[in-house]
Amino acid sequence: MTDIARVGATIDILGEGPIWDAREQAFYWVDIRSRLVRRRDWRTGAQHDWTLPEMVGSLAVREGGGLILAMQSSIALFDTITGALEVIASPEAHEPDRRFNDGKCDRQGRFWAGTMDDRSRTPCGSLYRVDPQRGCVVQVHGIRTPNSLCWSPDGTTMYFADSRAHLIHAYPVDPATGDLGAPREFHRVAPPWIPDGATVDAEGFVWCAYYGGGRLVRIAPDGTVVRTIELPVTQPTSCQFVGPDLDLLYITTAKQRLTEEELAGQPLAGALLAVDPRVKGLAEARYRG
Repeated sequence: MTDIARVGATIDILGEGPIWDAREQAFYWVDIRSRLVRRRDWRTGAQHDWTLPEMVGSLAVREGGGLILAMQSSIALFDTITGALEVIASPEAHEPDRRFNDGKCDRQGRFWAGTMDDRSRTPCGSLYRVDPQRGCVVQVHGIRTPNSLCWSPDGTTMYFADSRAHLIHAYPVDPATGDLGAPREFHRVAPPWIPDGATVDAEGFVWCAYYGGGRLVRIAPDGTVVRTIELPVTQPTSCQFVGPDLDLLYITTAKQRLTEEELAGQPLAGALLAVDPRVKGLAEARYRG
């Protein structure tokens, strides 16, 4: 049994979007349902939370300072010092039930984020690429729940899941432009478990949280599971390599929709967890805008 440790004292309704920033030596994540962006300092353990005017599905750290946020109705730049928000794209603001969900920067510092219908889960969401030079461009249509965004170490493969289809696809990517080729099936997850947030280690293996399955899995480049870490919660949501040596995994979790009986049996539901993955990760790129 792999040792699981709790990090801090927070409990999230829907913890998501974990990002480690090597320059700041800080860890960021969100509680989507509470409209919170959270930051934890690696050296001191000090934490700071920002409450946003609407839900935040994911984020990335900006090269020029502050954050880029995938919010409910828009992509926005967030000044963490002043609290100012600058909306840079609102491709689906006319759809009140839509919101952005999973998002992350590729190896070249372009921000990608997907939308979903937060009520019906009908296949009407899209995946967008946000490029400082080329603007906000739609890349994939017909998504129910966008998740598992991550890139191979060389940036030539993008992994992306529609969680409701229980399937992670692998897309060939042109690193110079960010343009996608035709996808191939990479990894299927047996229902009712779903592939949620994911990251890639230094050896090119994908780590994915099985939401509803209570586990974290390591997936080889050929799509087979080579390691499984059982967790003390049923709803892990994502994972991220952290620390000066990128040799620790932080795991975000959720407590949403659990009954009182289930919560009593899962006191760490919604907590931030840590595990030793026995492999190192890769530094995340900052958004170039």
